Amino acid sequence: MTTVNECAYAKINLTLDVLGLRDDGYHALKSVMQTVSLCDDIEIRVGTGEPWCLRCDADGVPLDQRNLAWKAAQVFCDATGIDPQGIEIRITKRIPSQAGLGGGSSDAAAVFRALNRHYGMPLTTQELADLSAMVGSDVPFCVLGGTVMVEGRGEFVRKLPDMPQCHIVICKPEFPVSTPELYRKIDSCIIDKHPDNDAMEAAIEAGDLLAIAENVHNVFDPIVGADHPQIGEIKAIFAEFGALAQQMSGSGSATFGIMPDRASAEAACSRLKEVYRQVFIASPV
Repeated sequence: MTTVNECAYAKINLTLDVLGLRDDGYHALKSVMQTVSLCDDIEIRVGTGEPWCLRCDADGVPLDQRNLAWKAAQVFCDATGIDPQGIEIRITKRIPSQAGLGGGSSDAAAVFRALNRHYGMPLTTQELADLSAMVGSDVPFCVLGGTVMVEGRGEFVRKLPDMPQCHIVICKPEFPVSTPELYRKIDSCIIDKHPDNDAMEAAIEAGDLLAIAENVHNVFDPIVGADHPQIGEIKAIFAEFGALAQQMSGSGSATFGIMPDRASAEAACSRLKEVYRQVFIASPV
């Protein structure tokens, strides 16, 4: 039996635009995504000689084929023809669920990377990303990691230069957001402002953190914020401590602030923890 370990990094959306409904029923998206240092730990035991199993230290996580990490292992083995002679996946959760931080997708991507490395890299990184689209829309991005332009329903991914190092505070309020319901809402409303993805890409190319912050925008933010004033309250605290940008990630409800320095990040984190249980300081990875 062999044990393989991998970090499963959370993601934030620096931009997120919804371009309309596709013929296949999915929404066409365009988003600049960024992995951050907040992570789950994935441990895979290969060659257990026992039926497959999945264990997790968090409540409410499916421990069978419904879990994206399990699906990733199955898809990898089917695609490569590898028989692992029994797998046990252990997930130590730190990324909040129902947060727009890609926790489940990141766990799946970590399983893909770990198994591919363990078996001598039978698939290139791009082949692994392409294969991972069978598991979930955000998984190809999570396989690549870093700073990535994502299009389609998530299957088209293009690496960008690394985002400059900075301090990012992430706050997850207690309420969840239903992603299907959110898409139904956005289908019935007019989007007043779309992110400028070209300007964001140019800012990243230039390594200009201020310009990156100026172009942070998520079309879901005002929709969720209208129903949940906590989003505005969190953003106001970020602004109070000098955030360069403050924005909800993905379909929410986690909201992040790009802070000007470590001291302001720690001060904002301390203030938010007076009200919210799940607050983290992270950096781009």
